[in-house]
Amino acid sequence: MCGIMGVVAKNQVNQLLYDGLLVLQHRGQDAAGIATAEGATFHMHKGPGLVRDVFEQDDMETLRGNIGIGHVRYPTAGSDSLSEVQPFYVNAPYGICLGHNGNLTNATELAQVMAREDRRHLNTHSDSEVLLNVFASELQRVGTPRATPGDIFAACNAVYRRCRGAYAVVALIIGHGVL
Repeated sequence: MCGIMGVVAKNQVNQLLYDGLLVLQHRGQDAAGIATAEGATFHMHKGPGLVRDVFEQDDMETLRGNIGIGHVRYPTAGSDSLSEVQPFYVNAPYGICLGHNGNLTNATELAQVMAREDRRHLNTHSDSEVLLNVFASELQRVGTPRATPGDIFAACNAVYRRCRGAYAVVALIIGHGVL
């Protein structure tokens, strides 16, 4: 079980995300991560341990922006490797960060399809990274320089068709917002 959250505000969201993750800490005490967006730039910090141990003042100051997502992890799939601490990030298309809670029951099959057909390289054994890459692949099929909200929701529908299991997701898409 993991905890996920997203925040959009008029001011900086780093402290709101930190405070929210502290409240969600009971959902996962293995690792924590925050990603924020400042214009077209992502800022991210993540690591193993409790929220209060992962984020120091210097880390918080680098997490600039008025939009962001957070994740606290309790591993139920994949491994307890540092490489599986979320949020995960892909740069194409548009730049997407994703936090995930749940399990994909067809993650192994999807990972093979991602490599073979969608030409996507996965760095971990995490079903969360698989889910992110399925979404990114579906969004990339749009093929336009700027996706519309309709394009994003069509990509979500394709994810629902392809990904089996039970899960909740929060995503941050540069230039669009939180999904």
